Amino acid sequence: MISINPFTEISAFIPAIVMQVYVVAMFLLVIGATLFDVVHKKSAKYFFNNSVKAKKSATRNVGSSEKASIAFKTATNEVLTSSEFCSTRRRLAHLLTMYGFLIFVTATVVMIFLYPATSSITPSVWPLAWHLGAAMLAVGGYWFWFFIRVDVAAEGNKWYKVMRADLFVLSLLAMSTFALIWSFFQSNGVAVWQTLFFGLFIGSSTVLFGGVLWSKFAHMFYKPAAAFQKRVTKADGSRENLPEPADLPEKFGLGIKREAPRHY
Repeated sequence: MISINPFTEISAFIPAIVMQVYVVAMFLLVIGATLFDVVHKKSAKYFFNNSVKAKKSATRNVGSSEKASIAFKTATNEVLTSSEFCSTRRRLAHLLTMYGFLIFVTATVVMIFLYPATSSITPSVWPLAWHLGAAMLAVGGYWFWFFIRVDVAAEGNKWYKVMRADLFVLSLLAMSTFALIWSFFQSNGVAVWQTLFFGLFIGSSTVLFGGVLWSKFAHMFYKPAAAFQKRVTKADGSRENLPEPADLPEKFGLGIKREAPRHY
């Protein structure tokens, strides 16, 4: 199962060119929707205006070499290792989901474009990576949904109350889950069930990549820029136009055990 290219097996019924066109269409949809989202929500304008204000209140100039160092630190900390999360559980769930998604999508693109036909021999590393990525996605996603989902317990809502912001994680969960189930039935030669779950896999993938405007998908593009800007404002002394940090507030209630926050 995990060493077989699932897209090669299905190419007898769906031409490789159809699968390739679908992947390109999803890619263009993500890019187009993200750009529209930036214009519609005026995110780029906000970052630009905030940057201009920060420069006016800066106490020192940050050179290009220092900015390059800040960019490297941003990439290695906030992006690659998600160090901004205080909760170890949340951080691990995020890393599993993020790297699972990257591995899964990369393996999908490689297998569809480089090894699409039954006559082509797919190196076993790519099917293994595809299944591993899907499993990581599922583990990280379900962990997040059932145990550390943001703004649910904190706002007094039940875990099963679904909101528009949940579209991203739910479509991720559906895509990875249906992918694994489809592969399982395909490897066991159960035609009816493999057709059903392949359709569900494609449907959930379309919702994920086509629902950028209504989900948190675009945050993966905004997050690095916001983290970089925050580090720059800290380095130049502008502190995002915030006042000087005050002394630590006096601590009250020592000895009282308080419930730790579950959503950070």
